[in-house]
Amino acid sequence: MADSYEKWSELPYAGEKEPPHNPEEPLAGSWPDYYLRNSPPGRFETLNGRPLRLEIKPPSSIDWEKELKKVQRTLEQITPEQVKLAEYWGTGVASKQWTPIIDRLIDTYGVTAPRAARILAAVAAGMNDAFTTVWYLKYRWNVARPNQLDHDLATIVCTPRHPTYPSGHATISASTAEILSYFFPTESKRLHELANECADSRLYAGVHFPVDNEQGLRLGKQMGSLVVNELIKEENIRGQMIDIPYREDYHANLTPPPYKQVIDYNFDNKCDSTIEEPFQRHKSHSKPKLFF
Repeated sequence: MADSYEKWSELPYAGEKEPPHNPEEPLAGSWPDYYLRNSPPGRFETLNGRPLRLEIKPPSSIDWEKELKKVQRTLEQITPEQVKLAEYWGTGVASKQWTPIIDRLIDTYGVTAPRAARILAAVAAGMNDAFTTVWYLKYRWNVARPNQLDHDLATIVCTPRHPTYPSGHATISASTAEILSYFFPTESKRLHELANECADSRLYAGVHFPVDNEQGLRLGKQMGSLVVNELIKEENIRGQMIDIPYREDYHANLTPPPYKQVIDYNFDNKCDSTIEEPFQRHKSHSKPKLFF
C-alpha cells in the first residue's frame, strides 16, 4: 500500500517535461521545534517525552483518483469569488495573510507591549512547528500534485515546488487560529472561519486536493493545541498563570474582506507549470471534463 500512489519526485508538472528538480527546503522537516520534539525525524514527542501520534491519515489510505476528480470539477466550475480567494491567500508565503490579523487583534484588545510580544512569539513558534511537521510529512510521503496526475490541468496560481500532502497553508492556518483563540476566545469562531477559508482557497487554486486541506486543518489544530497546552503551564515569579485571555468581545474587524493585500508587494508570478490565463478564469462552465 505504501507505493499505491503517484510520487511527486517522479512526475512533471503540467506544461513541464521533467519532474521537479528544485524542491523547496527538503530538509525543513529536520529543523528544530519549540513545542514538540521530532528527533530523530519521525519520532514525535511532547516536551515531557510523551509519544505523539500525529492526527492525519496516511496517504496510502486515500483514493487519489477520486480526489483528482474533485479538483477537476472545481476548476471547471470555478467562480470569480473562488478565484479571488485563491489569489488572495496564495499571495506570498502561507503566514503572510495572518500577520495583519494578529496585529488587528493586538490593537483591538489593547494588548500591552510585553503580552503582544508573547502572543507573537507563541504564534510564530507554533507556525514553525506546524511547518517543520508538514515538511517532514510532505517529503516522507512524496505525494504528487494535482497537475502531475492531469497534465491538462491549468491552475489559478503557481503550483509550489514541494509535495502536496498535507497542505502547509491549511496546517499553519489551523494552528494559528487555535493559538489565537486561546488568547482571544471570543474571536475563535471568526478565526477558524478564516483558517477554513484559507484551506479551501488551495483547492480553488488547483494546487491541492481537498484531502490535503482537510487533513492539514486537522493536523494544524493538533499542533496549535500542543502550543496552548504548554502556554497554560507557564507561570510568573509569583506562581501565577502568565496569560489572562481577553474574554470581552470587541468584535475585531479581521480581514479579509476586503481581499486586498494589507502588506502589498510586487511578487514575480511567473510559472513554469501551466496556469489559467486571467481572461479565461471568469468564463462559465457547464460539464466538468475529467482526465486520466
